[in-house]
Amino acid sequence: MRQRLLPKAGFSVSELGLGCEHLQGKDEGLIREVVGAALDGGINILDLFMSEPNVRTNIGRALGNRRDQVAVQGHIGSAWLDGQYTRTRDLEQCRRFFDDLLRRLNTEYMDIGMIHFVDDLQDWRAIEKGPVMEYAQSLKASGRIRATGMSSHNAQVALEAVRSGLIDVLMFSINPAYDLLHETTLIDDLFKGETYQAQTLRGVNPVRAELYRSCEALGVGITVMKTLGAGALLEAKSSPFGTALTVPQLARYALDRPGVASVLVGCISP
Repeated sequence: MRQRLLPKAGFSVSELGLGCEHLQGKDEGLIREVVGAALDGGINILDLFMSEPNVRTNIGRALGNRRDQVAVQGHIGSAWLDGQYTRTRDLEQCRRFFDDLLRRLNTEYMDIGMIHFVDDLQDWRAIEKGPVMEYAQSLKASGRIRATGMSSHNAQVALEAVRSGLIDVLMFSINPAYDLLHETTLIDDLFKGETYQAQTLRGVNPVRAELYRSCEALGVGITVMKTLGAGALLEAKSSPFGTALTVPQLARYALDRPGVASVLVGCISP
């Protein structure tokens, strides 16, 4: 497994990583098998945004004494309230559920403290100068995170965050379909066929292209989500290209973008 450097973070990660979202609701035995297969195959980065308690506990058990072999992206602002996931900017909730993640993974640190799901410019600007960023910076200063990250699906927001100098790692949605769309396309619309029919598609959106170049120039490594378009690109009937693409094609596409360090793919079996 080849590795690539996350320049500002100062450590390297495998070109392929494990996105853990689809492990939520699975039993402990299956989670152990999936995580074990990933680590045995040379994967050394995983993303864990989910706030649901059982999946956090089971992934922690699956990592066991191999925790130091893997870089974990743990999210700041992902909470479990009233029995369901929610995104929060409330500082006490951010603290509570980040501490919960550390405890359930039986670890004292996250490799990447990922400020969770920032798709709105007003939201970013409030975070940039507010208590959530101060909290992330304090976690880094104390060694409880090794790098500060942010996840986003919006190229304008991501570009502003990267240029702020506050972000070491960007988690961003990249695939050949999303790259064609207007930079302000909402996340829910990324999965709709009519989104692609309603827009004039003329190559890679220039704001997205500028985002990737800026990440490369500023040393902000990109970890990629939505590589497969939530599976839509794997079937001809749901692909906006009218033909099915393959997992290797889509992984290669993302890895060829400037600044990309790792492609995180969701798996539900070893």
